[in-house]
Amino acid sequence: MELGNKIRQLRYKASLTQEQLAEKLGISAQAVSKWENSVAMPDITALPLLAEIFGVTIDDMFDLTNEQRLNRIENRMDAEEELPADIFREFEDYLKAELNDEQNKKRATNLIAYLYWHRMNSYALKASRYAKEAVRLAPDVKESQWILLKTDGHAAWDWNMRNHVKAIDFYRELADADPNAALPLMYLLDNLLADHRADEAEAALARLRGIKGEDDVMCGIYRAHIALARYDEPTADGIIEELVSRDDGFACLFEAAQYYAMKCDYDRAIELYERSFANEPRRPRFQDELMAIAQIHEIRGEYGKAAETYGRIVDLLENEWGLSEETDSGVTAAKKERARLLAKA
Repeated sequence: MELGNKIRQLRYKASLTQEQLAEKLGISAQAVSKWENSVAMPDITALPLLAEIFGVTIDDMFDLTNEQRLNRIENRMDAEEELPADIFREFEDYLKAELNDEQNKKRATNLIAYLYWHRMNSYALKASRYAKEAVRLAPDVKESQWILLKTDGHAAWDWNMRNHVKAIDFYRELADADPNAALPLMYLLDNLLADHRADEAEAALARLRGIKGEDDVMCGIYRAHIALARYDEPTADGIIEELVSRDDGFACLFEAAQYYAMKCDYDRAIELYERSFANEPRRPRFQDELMAIAQIHEIRGEYGKAAETYGRIVDLLENEWGLSEETDSGVTAAKKERARLLAKA
């Protein structure tokens, strides 16, 4: 149904004349008539008020399909750092209703988790800003640092605060429930290795090999990380270099770069990140390698090089992804990072 016809239908349902609707909107009755006869379209800024008057969502006015509504929700969260309260509630109500639809339940569950994370993250940014200011005001007082642990991922000294026991239990349960699924085992390995639980990681890797095969790149990468978790650095390095010598695909190069970045061998990490980015066959390419390179330069105090790398990220987002500051918050964030680093340089 066209928007004009939808407005007429909703106006009838609300028992409003064209003049009454026009008065509520602060426009002329002739403008409403033009909308309903598809001679003109309402300005986008009028849609929220129209939806409020009719007691519907903006999506309801366009007769969008379920898939289109879900895409709209995901795209808006991707593009905006913080959703207005009314939009958040609209998305929340719609997604909760979709949880009862078997056809859309999987995606709706994923999106409502994203929605709550999106809200949490927007507040975390504010919490971080004020917590940092509190620490600056009283740097020798242990008061707000724990907030930064939660919002910014700051390190925790206490083992009981930084271990991954709950995550390990969760992914082990998933892996046991679906023995043919590889991802739960990989997430299990990630968390076991973070806690240096090498023996258990060895057992999980044996299960992963049974699914992915002995020659799988990630199985080799995990072998190296298990050796590193046992503090056997020479063996770990040897495994990585052997993998790189026989596989110059971007995935292998990227994981090898990750390995060396974790070891603070930054020259080798940058070399492998650059090779991974150059060998990436997909277009558009992702920005992961460039972000890692920028972070390494910043760690080294090479702020000019870090800013230059963020310039490459902006170029990637604009020219390969076709994004702009108007359509994606990632472009704005990358430009802000470049400006921040240039100021430090």
